Amino acid sequence: MSRQVVLPNESPDLTPRRLAELARLAEELGYESVWLPDHVLPPEPFGEVFGGVYEPLATLAYLAAATGRVQLGTSVVIAPLREPHLLAKQAATIDRLSGHRLMLGVGAGWNEPEFAEIGADFPRRGATLDETLSLLDRLFTTGRGRSGGYFAPRPEGRIPILVGGNSTVALRRAVRAGDQWLSAGLSPEAFAERVAKLDQLDPERRVRRIARQQYDEETAVEIYRAYRDAGADAVAVHFGDDKGYEERMTAFAAATS
Repeated sequence: MSRQVVLPNESPDLTPRRLAELARLAEELGYESVWLPDHVLPPEPFGEVFGGVYEPLATLAYLAAATGRVQLGTSVVIAPLREPHLLAKQAATIDRLSGHRLMLGVGAGWNEPEFAEIGADFPRRGATLDETLSLLDRLFTTGRGRSGGYFAPRPEGRIPILVGGNSTVALRRAVRAGDQWLSAGLSPEAFAERVAKLDQLDPERRVRRIARQQYDEETAVEIYRAYRDAGADAVAVHFGDDKGYEERMTAFAAATS
């Protein structure tokens, strides 16, 4: 089972240099990927739950230049808050800049006040996400927009699409349009139930299953292994407060090698 890192994007005081150092350390320690969350207007307090201070796609372009092998992901971009053609352009550009290391995680969103402030349609967010995924697939595979507009750079192969969310609707979306599925906030037992639901929805198509784990020094390794036993292919770990992040990342990598 692969280990991944959710970078601590919760504080405006976190410097770009420190983000790059953490990404490079994750690469050196053998973590498969690093992730950034997304909020255009995160609720107060930012905290470990919300994150989303630095815009993730712009930041991943920066981290692409600071790293060489580690995969770069969004966990997850709130697609209904974004113009979909621009999102496609940003993703394809980062994929090219990074040497095809981008994993584009998308979700429908949950924070209604954020939608209201931006003027996005909260009740229609699921339909908007589905339309965005359809458009991304068209642009990435054909290089043409709805009316024949030219799209470039085309990805050199498929950009892996990760769908976030724990609902059955999200699971159906992952099976239909995704390559990977990400859960957050589920116990290993609840994660196993959702994995079984994924298998039930489409026994012929297996999407990769990723669990997000909040680090606790006393139980971190035990919970990590419980996710493995529950059917996770990878676990993305958030290592808590920014202070001491390197030490916890290093200790966890050693304990789970």
